[in-house]
Formats: sequence, C-alpha cells, structure tokens
Amino acid sequence: MTDRRLEGRSVLALVTNYGVEQDELLVPLRKLREDGAAVTVAAVSADAVQTLRGDKEPGESVAPDVTFEALGAPPHDLLLLPGGTLNADQMRLQAAAVDAVKAFAAGGRPVAAICHGPWALVEADVLRGKTLTSYPSLRTDVTNAGAKAWVDEPVVVDRAGGYPLITSRTPKDLDDFVAAVREHLSGR
Repeated sequence: MTDRRLEGRSVLALVTNYGVEQDELLVPLRKLREDGAAVTVAAVSADAVQTLRGDKEPGESVAPDVTFEALGAPPHDLLLLPGGTLNADQMRLQAAAVDAVKAFAAGGRPVAAICHGPWALVEADVLRGKTLTSYPSLRTDVTNAGAKAWVDEPVVVDRAGGYPLITSRTPKDLDDFVAAVREHLSGR
C-alpha cells in the first residue's frame, strides 16, 4: 500500500533540458509522488528533458510541466535541485532559476540539492553560514561562497541561516537524501 503522508505538499524541481543526472531527478520525483506530493518539473524550455547517466549515457526523457520563465512566484513547499554536471553548470546561468532559488531562501522555504545541484545555491549567494555536502569537486566553490563548512556525509540538514537546506553527495546517497526530504515535508 502506498504511503500518502505527503498529500497536499508540493515540490518544485528545477532542471535544464539536457544533462540532469537521471536518478537524481527521477528517484526523488517518483518516490515523492508515491507519497502523495505534487512534484512540478520546471525546465528552460518546454522541450523534453534529456537525462544522463553518469554525465555520459543518455537516460530517460522527461516532459517538463512548466518553463522557468512561466514559473512566476513559486508556491511550492520545497525546491529540489538535482545534479548532473552539465545540468548544474547551465542552471546557474539561468536568471529565472537563480531567482527561484533566491525566493525560496528569502522566504524561509526548504531547498534540497544533490551532487552538483548546490552550484545554483552558490550563484544565488544563499550559502553564507550553512553547513552542507555536495559532489566533492564543489567543496571550494561552496566554501568560497560563504558556507560555514563542507562535510563528507551522505546527507546534511542545516536549519540555520533563515531556510532549511538538505544536501547530499551523489546518486549513491539517494536513499538518505529522499528520506531527509520526506521527513522535512511531513513535518517530522
């Protein structure tokens, strides 16, 4: 039987149309939807999102629900920033995506980022005083952006600094990452 404990909760996933790590988007998307959360996938354009496996092999294609420009003020309960090196690098160049990250942080709403996803947080300048994890190559970027600390742990939840931040390192940490997102959305 499906656990619907997240019924009434909503998640916004921001991705570019090419290069998001397949499992970092699809595993949270599917598990959160199974729990009853409404998950909206926003992309640069209305074209299909081509995921990749390991930044190289084509994965599944996903139809976005909305474009960044059509987002407006996102009313969602949590922002999800999946990785994929190509996706995350291009994401931080999208003004509308960076503005959404800033809006979530400024509004005290939670942000969940995995792998290279924290690059959008660096660009949005919302890491000051935060402790987080990410793919190891981002360590210098996040500390230079004012993070209090970068740690090598499967999942880190930091509630300081005005908004909750949930971070993980790689697809290997998805079980811990999704569990932390579920816990936060369910209010536990």
